[in-house]
Order: sequence, then structure tokens, then C-alpha cells
Amino acid sequence: MAGERRTLAWLILAFAILFSGAACGSNASTNSAASSTTAIPVVAAENFYGNIVQQLGGKRVTVTSILSDPNVDPHEYESSVRNAEAVADARLVIANGGGYDDWMDKLLSASPSSSRIVLKGFDLAPHKLPDNEHVWYSIDDIESIARVITGSLTRLDPGHTADFERNLRTFTRSLKPIQQKMGAIQARYAGTPIGLTETIYLYQAVPMGLNVLTPADFQKAIAEGNDPPADSVIAAQDQITRRQIKVLIYNEQTITPVTTKLQNAARAQHIPIMPVTETMPSGKTYQQWMLDQLNTLEQSLAQSK
Repeated sequence: MAGERRTLAWLILAFAILFSGAACGSNASTNSAASSTTAIPVVAAENFYGNIVQQLGGKRVTVTSILSDPNVDPHEYESSVRNAEAVADARLVIANGGGYDDWMDKLLSASPSSSRIVLKGFDLAPHKLPDNEHVWYSIDDIESIARVITGSLTRLDPGHTADFERNLRTFTRSLKPIQQKMGAIQARYAGTPIGLTETIYLYQAVPMGLNVLTPADFQKAIAEGNDPPADSVIAAQDQITRRQIKVLIYNEQTITPVTTKLQNAARAQHIPIMPVTETMPSGKTYQQWMLDQLNTLEQSLAQSK
């Protein structure tokens, strides 16, 4: 009888061990599945970087873009508690850097993390213009930045490397129409004199061979939120009143009395005016944004002939 009780006890113990192992295996499988389906939390300082990360990451990322209103001057941004919380939870953060969005450094330092990847577009861009942090307007730079973003997503979620690489190939192909449009404008309008209220559009004007007449110190001052030198203001105004430029390109997110005066002068001289923005308009992708502006530029240049 005692032997039977010992046998029964061993059977109960063995069953308990087997059941426990099965349960643990089931939990491990569930946890693994949950891990594989958890999207990477990403914070982008600007919405164009956020859109690019979304295209590259697809369903594998959840993106929060901080600067997303094209009607607001990005230079006047002030961080909020909500943005600080998003950065604290992020595994990938991408900013522009180069002095453009130093407020992001403050958000990052408020919640240090050794596991978080931080990328800065300006540092990654292979083709930088002097004193010009607007590298996202360079299609070649964006292509390089996208490759680094893809590498970072792969590090954070190596199980979906094939998906990220496929998305990168799709993204790279989608830049071709922009590059082709820039090539077409260059072929037809290279050497055409234009005016710029600030430096943001140099990353496309220069590759297209457009002849920017506006004094560099005028552009730089407006881009940095400063009053331009008096002689540069006079020069920019004279270029319009004398019809020396064919198109005036201005940043509609950085409006000052000086730039407004230039626009009014251009209208009086029937010189086409083309607005550009620093942040991406809502409802568009990065590619649509860039291509739409190039189409507007092409139309403006055609009107000036």
C-alpha cells in the first residue's frame, strides 16, 4: 500500500512538472510573439523625418512628429511635457541637428537612455552647404539619411530586416521623379537669375544651376531670425525693382516686414512668387511635398520667360 502511495505521489509530481513546463513554454511563446509584434516607438523632431521613418518602418514603427504645423515658425518652438514623455519612451529619435533644433538635445538629456538610438540628419548628410543646416532639401542627402535610418531599424528589430530593406528600395525608387524633375529644370533653366529670402532652398537651387542673386548675408540673417544688413536689403530690393530676378522664392513660415516688402515689390513688378515651407504640409508625403514645390517652380520659371 505504501508503495502504491509513493508511486501515485511520483506520478502527481511528474504531471505537475510537465504541466508547469508546458505552461512556461506557452508563456514564453506568447511573450516572444508579443515582442515580435511590438512596433518600435520613434520620435522625429520634424514631420518630414517622421514621414520618412514611417515609410521605411511601415507597420513596425509608431512615429510621433513634434514639428508638424506648416503655419508655425519652427524657430519659435517650445518643448512640452507631452513631447518630453514621447522622447523618454522612444527607442529611436531623429532630429535635424546642425543648430536647427537644439531643443531636442534638452529633451534627450532630460531622459537619458543607453538603449535609445539618436540620429541627426545634418551629421549624416554627405553633402552640406556652408552655414546651411537645411539638409532635408537635398535629395541626395535624404537618400543617405534613409539608409542610416534603415540600418537603425534593423538593429532594433533584426527579425524584420527583409521588410526594412524592401521598404528602403521602394523609398529610393520613389525619389527618382524628384531627381528627374530637378534635371529637367536644370536642362531648361540653368543660369536663370532668381531671388531667395533665405538659405533653405539653396539645396535645390544650386544643383539645378539657378543663379541666386540675393546677397548671402541677407539670406543667412533671415534664416537665423535676425535683421539683415542694410546694404543687403537695398541690394535685394533693387534686384526686384530693376527686374534682375525672374522668380522670388520665399519661406512662408518665416515672414518678416522685410520679406513681406520684397514680396509686395515682386508683385508690383509682375515677378512670379513661389512659397516654400520648412515643415511638410499635412496630408502629403515627403516626396509629394518636394515634387509639388518643384512643379510650382517650373511653372513660375515658365511664366517669367
